[in-house]
Amino acid sequence: MVYEDRIESALEKKAKKVQGKTFRSADIDATLLETIPYEYPQRKITVELVSREFTCICPFSGLPDFATVSIRYTPRRKLIELKALKYYLYAYRNVKVYNEHVVNKILADLKKILQPWQITVIGEFTSRGGITNRVEASG
Repeated sequence: MVYEDRIESALEKKAKKVQGKTFRSADIDATLLETIPYEYPQRKITVELVSREFTCICPFSGLPDFATVSIRYTPRRKLIELKALKYYLYAYRNVKVYNEHVVNKILADLKKILQPWQITVIGEFTSRGGITNRVEASG
């Protein structure tokens, strides 16, 4: 079913700019990421976010890479807005990037916007040729 009268948000349009083309990880627009204030900065908590539908493109083979991306962070003053994060991760769909690089790029972008006490990004990529790849970066 197509919702012809549905109006895309500006955030959604920005995320979809990569459709039909192939990009590099440097082309990902980190301004897709938005934050909300953390109202309890005196309390250190751990936030864990998991996306089981992450995709990007292997620059070597041109085939899609599928992954579960987990983000764990201890907020200082900001929380990531989840819809914005969803569109940010979606933007990687047509990006040629190695698994190790995509995890580091996500970490760098989130660390810059959130300025958390601590952050870890884990990419668990599905098996390719009998080999799975798990990449973890912290900052």
